[in-house]
Amino acid sequence: MYRILVVDDDEQMRVALSATLKHLNFEPKVAKDAKEALKYLKKEQFDVIISDLKMPKIDGVEFLREIKKITPKTPFIMITAFGDVKTAVESMKLGAFDFILKPFSQETLKKVIELAIHHASLSIEANEAKTTEKDKEQYIFISPQMNKIIELAKKVALTDATILLIGESGTGKEVIARFIHEQSKRSKGNFVAVNCAAIPSNLLESEMFGYEKGAFSGATKSHPGKFEQANNGTLLLDEISEMPLELQAKLLRVIQEKTLDRIGGTSSIKIDVRIICTTNRNIEQEVKEGNFREDLYYRINVFPIKIPPLRERKEEIPELANFFLKKYSNKFNKNIDEITENAIDLLLNYPWPGNIRELQNVIERAVILAENNKITPDEVFLHNLG
Repeated sequence: MYRILVVDDDEQMRVALSATLKHLNFEPKVAKDAKEALKYLKKEQFDVIISDLKMPKIDGVEFLREIKKITPKTPFIMITAFGDVKTAVESMKLGAFDFILKPFSQETLKKVIELAIHHASLSIEANEAKTTEKDKEQYIFISPQMNKIIELAKKVALTDATILLIGESGTGKEVIARFIHEQSKRSKGNFVAVNCAAIPSNLLESEMFGYEKGAFSGATKSHPGKFEQANNGTLLLDEISEMPLELQAKLLRVIQEKTLDRIGGTSSIKIDVRIICTTNRNIEQEVKEGNFREDLYYRINVFPIKIPPLRERKEEIPELANFFLKKYSNKFNKNIDEITENAIDLLLNYPWPGNIRELQNVIERAVILAENNKITPDEVFLHNLG
């Protein structure tokens, strides 16, 4: 659930916005002024910030300037009255994502928030795509289970078979997908990832298949979708089980026909794409319950690979922990070169419900907290699952 910080000195407006956001399935937190909001932002993370322009002491524009110092990537939406449009436009030059004119409808609010979240997710994807050769050291596979999976991945990489990677969140499914792409004859083409769970359902179709100029309000120019961007390369459909049923039918046609139609287009576009899908759900159960098309399941399940959770390959924990230690020591300019034996024991005895992603977060936090050149149990904070 996406977290929204609402900042407004009007109590009635705060209550109304909070209720509306809850109704739209967001998680709101309210602040009565910019000063209180800044305190929250130094301790918590939010997906979107919504602020009134007119506030005492620190107005919306000054608040935006402070936001950009603390969390520059978080989308900022300004609420303003008609007479303040000029100031709101100026705020966009300072980095605001958009502004909403009072009074506004629930649908307008929902649309702007979804666009802001989508825009932020694309920025994250773009940054993650800019990996260096050094980043590829993250392929740490030393357990017997993972070595078997890598051998399978190498074999299937030489074909164009559609692959379904199955595993819990954070197990490294996208890492395996990138490995397959790099081992394939398509390695010189693009590797393009679509997170089906992160993109709002009403935007997912245009993101995947693209659209023509004038196809809908705001479509000021033609836009190629992810399929076209991945032409002659690999397309990763991450968490495909989250895809709406109506879009599954269109995806099935694209896979079968190897052509697609942009939204608002009048002619079909041929594509040559290798598809890899991932899911953290029991997709066969999703088919039985009517949440996933059976015919699409058989299309994507040509070559299934199940990725074991980290708790079943604990021999990789020390290697991964030291990889993340090196990564974050460099990032934070710290000279930390060791994780003590007692700290490693803590890591080995923890069940890791969040898998590799959770381990990465734990080591990042430990590096931030460490005051000497080593990580000790004092810096290792794990969830108490007992």
